[in-house]
Amino acid sequence: MTVSQDHRIIAMWSGPRNISTALMYSFAQRQDCAVWDEPYYAAWLAETGQDHPMREAILARGPMAASDVAARVLQRPSTGAHIHYQKHMAHHMLPAFNLDSWYSHATHAFLIREPASVLASYTQKFDNVSLNLLGYPQLAALFDRAADALGHPPPVIRGSDIQRAPELSLVMLTNALALSFEPAMLSWPTGPKPYDGVWASHWYDRVWATTRFDDASQSAKPYLPAHLARIADQAEPLYQRLAAHALPITR
Repeated sequence: MTVSQDHRIIAMWSGPRNISTALMYSFAQRQDCAVWDEPYYAAWLAETGQDHPMREAILARGPMAASDVAARVLQRPSTGAHIHYQKHMAHHMLPAFNLDSWYSHATHAFLIREPASVLASYTQKFDNVSLNLLGYPQLAALFDRAADALGHPPPVIRGSDIQRAPELSLVMLTNALALSFEPAMLSWPTGPKPYDGVWASHWYDRVWATTRFDDASQSAKPYLPAHLARIADQAEPLYQRLAAHALPITR
């Protein structure tokens, strides 16, 4: 399947607890955009056997075959929207999942967050955590793949920058994606959304209470117990490698 010139796929790569849901809600406010929440989640669960919250409900909703996900990635949204924004979790990308059929058809961007902040947030919801489950090695590999194909780094944006300076960050991000900025992207309604994944009731309660990006930046890294601090230390060089290419958000 080929992608028509008036159909754009935006693959936004991140890890868990990276304000990725809020950014998806932001793009969903565009009149020209449809969004897809974590396309490979069920396929990843089926392949790995991970015991995640709401596992059976996620598997029941599917799709569970990575090849089926890849085919759907290329399809135009049923709404006919010009832009298909896909919120992809880097840790869902297993070696067995062949991305060749669609990767070159998408515009790739990367949303990153400091490892210590990710770990502090993630472990409030789920205590089984590792470097790979946070997605930093996979993010680095996906970034390198996109950069090699483009001949230059793809857009990278820090979640903390979006929280501190939402409008400037979104202006710069949409410009980097060759899109126009729309002020509607700065807010969204409270509560569940029709495009949320089935897992949203476990993970999204905090973002459901918001209507805009919150300035939740911290002047100091959160305290982590030793076993989590070790994971943060492992992730930090990978985070810094992508952060070196982050859009220069100042205010």
